[in-house]
Formats: sequence, structure tokens, C-alpha cells
Amino acid sequence: MATDIDPIIGNWYRNTTEKGQRFEVVSLDEEAGLVEVQHFDGDVEEWDIDEWYNMDLEAIEPPENWTGPMDDVTDEDIVYMPTDMSEEEWQEPFDEVKRRAKGQDEEYEGDEWGRPGPPSGNEDAGEAERE
Repeated sequence: MATDIDPIIGNWYRNTTEKGQRFEVVSLDEEAGLVEVQHFDGDVEEWDIDEWYNMDLEAIEPPENWTGPMDDVTDEDIVYMPTDMSEEEWQEPFDEVKRRAKGQDEEYEGDEWGRPGPPSGNEDAGEAERE
């Protein structure tokens, strides 16, 4: 039995003639007439749009167990790993990008991570202290 369901990226479907095979549409190229799907087990496949409409498909809810494509993963394997990094350390790479975007190069001085200290308010006083 042919389907009249259109392929929609991000939606899940079940092929009722292929052992209930579940898959998600991950790409759709209307110009080329191709539908790319990823099966629950992780395999990726590309179908011609005519092939899509000749299948017996039904729309389904996404599976609750998203680990399907991963071999031998159990709920016990998925754990939260705390980190000892501070908020400042997480921010460090972004600060470097901001400095470079402002035209400040590697010779830029600041704290141990290259961040500027608090503004002194009087730049001339700093020069006098250095002399």
C-alpha cells in the first residue's frame, strides 16, 4: 500500500512492511528528488522520492530511548560528570576570541588568562609609576 505522507525533516516514521523499521528523515532534496533517512540503529540511507511514496509508512512519535544508534549503551553508561572548571575557565576561550576581534594581539597583557584587570581610571598615573 502506497503512502500519502510527505517526508518532513525531523519527523519519525515506521515502515509497516519492513519489520516495523523506524527511521527519521534527516534531509530532503526536493530538486534532486531524494529523501535521506537515519534508521533507529544508526544506519543512514537515501531514497528516491518515488520510492518513498511507494512504501507503506506511518508517522510515529520519536523513540524515548535515543541511544538506539549506539552499540551496547545502557542507562548506567549515561552519567553526569561534574567538572572542577570555574566559570572563568569556561569563558576563557571566548575572551581570547573577543580580544583578537578587537585587534589585540598575543602581546596583550592581563591576568594569567590574558584578561584585563579593572580600569585604573587614570592612564597617565600608570605611566608615571613605570618611569
